Amino acid sequence: MAIAKEVAKTFGTYMIADYLSNFIQHPTQKMDYGAFNQLIGREVDQPFWGTRTEHIVGVAAALAVTDHASQSFFSRYCGAPLSFAKHPATFVLHTFSFIFVGVTGYVVADSALNPLIKKEERVKEALSGTYSSAIGSCTAWFEPYVAPALAKVAGPAAAGSWLGGSLLPATLAYSTVKGVGWFDWGNEGLNDLEKKLNGVE
Repeated sequence: MAIAKEVAKTFGTYMIADYLSNFIQHPTQKMDYGAFNQLIGREVDQPFWGTRTEHIVGVAAALAVTDHASQSFFSRYCGAPLSFAKHPATFVLHTFSFIFVGVTGYVVADSALNPLIKKEERVKEALSGTYSSAIGSCTAWFEPYVAPALAKVAGPAAAGSWLGGSLLPATLAYSTVKGVGWFDWGNEGLNDLEKKLNGVE
Protein backbone atom coordinates (compact mmCIF):
# COMPACT_ATOMS: atom_id res chain seq x y z
CA MET A 1 0.00 0.00 0.00
CA ALA A 2 2.99 2.29 0.45
CA ILE A 3 3.52 2.54 -3.30
CA ALA A 4 -0.17 3.40 -3.78
CA LYS A 5 0.23 6.34 -1.38
CA GLU A 6 3.33 7.53 -3.22
CA VAL A 7 1.57 7.31 -6.59
CA ALA A 8 -1.41 9.20 -5.16
CA LYS A 9 0.89 11.93 -3.81
CA THR A 10 2.61 12.21 -7.19
CA PHE A 11 -0.79 12.35 -8.90
CA GLY A 12 -1.81 15.29 -6.71
CA THR A 13 1.49 17.06 -7.29
CA TYR A 14 1.21 16.70 -11.05
CA MET A 15 -2.37 17.97 -11.11
CA ILE A 16 -1.34 21.11 -9.23
CA ALA A 17 1.72 21.52 -11.46
CA ASP A 18 -0.38 21.30 -14.62
CA TYR A 19 -2.83 23.87 -13.26
CA LEU A 20 -0.03 26.27 -12.25
CA SER A 21 1.76 25.86 -15.58
CA ASN A 22 -1.25 27.42 -17.30
CA PHE A 23 -0.39 30.72 -15.60
CA ILE A 24 3.11 30.55 -17.11
CA GLN A 25 1.89 29.65 -20.58
CA HIS A 26 -1.23 31.82 -20.59
CA PRO A 27 -0.63 34.58 -18.01
CA THR A 28 -3.42 36.89 -19.22
CA GLN A 29 -5.80 34.41 -20.86
CA LYS A 30 -8.97 32.87 -19.42
CA MET A 31 -8.80 29.07 -19.40
CA ASP A 32 -11.57 26.52 -19.89
CA TYR A 33 -11.87 24.27 -16.83
CA GLY A 34 -15.10 22.64 -17.95
CA ALA A 35 -17.71 22.18 -15.21
CA PHE A 36 -15.54 24.20 -12.82
CA ASN A 37 -16.03 27.28 -15.00
CA GLN A 38 -19.36 27.94 -13.30
CA LEU A 39 -17.54 28.40 -9.98
CA ILE A 40 -15.55 31.31 -11.42
CA GLY A 41 -18.31 32.86 -13.47
CA ARG A 42 -17.31 31.53 -16.87
CA GLU A 43 -19.37 29.90 -19.57
CA VAL A 44 -19.41 26.10 -19.66
CA ASP A 45 -19.24 24.43 -23.06
CA GLN A 46 -18.10 20.86 -22.34
CA PRO A 47 -18.09 19.73 -18.69
CA PHE A 48 -14.97 17.58 -19.05
CA TRP A 49 -13.82 16.37 -22.48
CA GLY A 50 -11.57 18.79 -24.35
CA THR A 51 -11.06 21.03 -21.33
CA ARG A 52 -8.05 21.88 -19.20
CA THR A 53 -9.59 19.77 -16.42
CA GLU A 54 -9.50 16.66 -18.60
CA HIS A 55 -5.83 17.35 -19.32
CA ILE A 56 -5.00 18.05 -15.68
CA VAL A 57 -6.56 14.82 -14.42
CA GLY A 58 -5.66 12.56 -17.34
CA VAL A 59 -2.02 13.53 -17.79
CA ALA A 60 -1.33 13.54 -14.05
CA ALA A 61 -2.77 10.05 -13.69
CA ALA A 62 -0.68 8.71 -16.56
CA LEU A 63 2.52 10.41 -15.38
CA ALA A 64 2.10 9.29 -11.77
CA VAL A 65 2.05 5.67 -12.92
CA THR A 66 4.87 5.93 -15.46
CA ASP A 67 7.07 7.98 -13.10
CA HIS A 68 7.04 5.32 -10.39
CA ALA A 69 7.26 2.45 -12.87
CA SER A 70 10.27 4.08 -14.51
CA GLN A 71 11.94 4.73 -11.15
CA SER A 72 11.51 1.08 -10.25
CA PHE A 73 12.93 -0.08 -13.58
CA PHE A 74 15.99 2.16 -13.51
CA SER A 75 16.62 1.45 -9.82
CA ARG A 76 16.87 -2.25 -10.67
CA TYR A 77 19.12 -1.36 -13.59
CA CYS A 78 21.43 0.68 -11.34
CA GLY A 79 21.31 -1.82 -8.50
CA ALA A 80 20.40 0.97 -6.08
CA PRO A 81 17.60 3.51 -5.60
CA LEU A 82 17.66 5.92 -8.53
CA SER A 83 18.90 9.39 -7.63
CA PHE A 84 20.08 12.35 -9.65
CA ALA A 85 23.10 12.83 -7.40
CA LYS A 86 24.41 9.31 -7.96
CA HIS A 87 23.09 8.55 -11.45
CA PRO A 88 22.68 11.87 -13.30
CA ALA A 89 22.65 10.54 -16.86
CA THR A 90 20.32 7.68 -16.01
CA PHE A 91 18.02 10.05 -14.13
CA VAL A 92 17.75 12.36 -17.14
CA LEU A 93 16.91 9.33 -19.30
CA HIS A 94 14.28 8.34 -16.72
CA THR A 95 12.82 11.84 -16.87
CA PHE A 96 12.43 11.80 -20.65
CA SER A 97 11.17 8.22 -20.66
CA PHE A 98 8.42 8.51 -18.10
CA ILE A 99 7.18 11.83 -19.47
CA PHE A 100 7.10 10.61 -23.06
CA VAL A 101 5.44 7.29 -22.21
CA GLY A 102 2.96 8.91 -19.83
CA VAL A 103 1.93 11.80 -22.05
CA THR A 104 1.73 9.53 -25.09
CA GLY A 105 -0.41 7.10 -23.13
CA TYR A 106 -2.78 9.94 -22.29
CA VAL A 107 -2.82 11.11 -25.91
CA VAL A 108 -3.70 7.64 -27.18
CA ALA A 109 -6.40 7.16 -24.54
CA ASP A 110 -7.90 10.57 -25.30
CA SER A 111 -7.87 9.86 -29.03
CA ALA A 112 -9.73 6.60 -28.42
CA LEU A 113 -12.22 7.76 -25.79
CA ASN A 114 -12.89 11.46 -26.35
CA PRO A 115 -16.40 11.72 -27.88
CA LEU A 116 -15.50 15.12 -29.38
CA ILE A 117 -12.99 13.49 -31.75
CA LYS A 118 -14.55 12.04 -34.89
CA LYS A 119 -14.00 8.32 -35.42
CA GLU A 120 -12.18 8.84 -38.71
CA GLU A 121 -9.79 11.31 -37.06
CA ARG A 122 -8.80 9.24 -34.01
CA VAL A 123 -5.68 7.64 -35.49
CA LYS A 124 -4.52 10.96 -36.91
CA GLU A 125 -4.99 12.62 -33.50
CA ALA A 126 -3.07 9.84 -31.77
CA LEU A 127 -0.13 10.08 -34.19
CA SER A 128 -0.07 13.87 -34.07
CA GLY A 129 -0.16 13.83 -30.28
CA THR A 130 2.61 11.24 -30.10
CA TYR A 131 4.83 13.46 -32.26
CA SER A 132 4.09 16.47 -30.06
CA SER A 133 4.77 14.36 -26.97
CA ALA A 134 8.21 13.39 -28.30
CA ILE A 135 9.11 17.01 -29.04
CA GLY A 136 7.80 18.29 -25.72
CA SER A 137 9.38 15.56 -23.64
CA CYS A 138 12.81 16.42 -25.00
CA THR A 139 12.50 19.88 -23.43
CA ALA A 140 12.11 18.46 -19.91
CA TRP A 141 15.77 17.42 -19.61
CA PHE A 142 16.31 20.30 -17.17
CA GLU A 143 13.78 19.08 -14.57
CA PRO A 144 16.30 17.19 -12.39
CA TYR A 145 18.53 20.29 -12.30
CA VAL A 146 15.86 22.59 -10.81
CA ALA A 147 16.18 21.46 -7.18
CA PRO A 148 20.02 21.55 -7.16
CA ALA A 149 19.93 25.03 -8.70
CA LEU A 150 17.38 26.14 -6.10
CA ALA A 151 19.62 24.76 -3.35
CA LYS A 152 22.41 27.08 -4.44
CA VAL A 153 20.08 30.07 -4.38
CA ALA A 154 17.71 29.39 -1.50
CA GLY A 155 19.48 26.66 0.44
CA PRO A 156 19.09 22.88 0.79
CA ALA A 157 15.96 23.14 2.94
CA ALA A 158 14.04 24.88 0.17
CA ALA A 159 15.32 22.44 -2.46
CA GLY A 160 14.43 19.46 -0.27
CA SER A 161 10.88 20.59 0.37
CA TRP A 162 7.84 19.44 -1.58
CA LEU A 163 7.47 22.90 -3.10
CA GLY A 164 11.08 23.23 -4.24
CA GLY A 165 11.95 19.61 -4.91
CA SER A 166 8.73 18.36 -6.50
CA LEU A 167 6.15 21.01 -7.39
CA LEU A 168 8.46 23.64 -8.89
CA PRO A 169 10.36 21.24 -11.21
CA ALA A 170 7.11 19.61 -12.32
CA THR A 171 5.43 22.95 -13.01
CA LEU A 172 8.31 24.18 -15.15
CA ALA A 173 8.49 20.85 -17.00
CA TYR A 174 4.75 20.92 -17.70
CA SER A 175 5.15 24.41 -19.15
CA THR A 176 7.86 23.46 -21.61
CA VAL A 177 6.39 20.08 -22.59
CA LYS A 178 2.98 21.59 -23.37
CA GLY A 179 4.31 24.89 -24.64
CA VAL A 180 6.90 23.51 -27.03
CA GLY A 181 5.26 20.20 -27.90
CA TRP A 182 1.84 21.67 -28.64
CA PHE A 183 2.83 25.35 -29.12
CA ASP A 184 0.54 26.14 -26.21
CA TRP A 185 1.53 29.73 -25.39
CA GLY A 186 -0.46 32.95 -25.07
CA ASN A 187 -3.31 33.01 -27.57
CA GLU A 188 -2.01 29.85 -29.24
CA GLY A 189 -3.22 26.39 -28.24
CA LEU A 190 -6.64 27.59 -27.05
CA ASN A 191 -9.80 25.56 -27.57
CA ASP A 192 -12.91 27.11 -29.11
CA LEU A 193 -14.40 28.29 -25.82
CA GLU A 194 -11.08 29.77 -24.70
CA LYS A 195 -10.85 31.69 -27.97
CA LYS A 196 -14.34 33.02 -27.34
CA LEU A 197 -13.55 33.96 -23.72
CA ASN A 198 -10.42 35.80 -24.81
CA GLY A 199 -11.77 37.42 -27.96
CA VAL A 200 -9.45 35.46 -30.24
CA GLU A 201 -10.64 34.74 -33.76
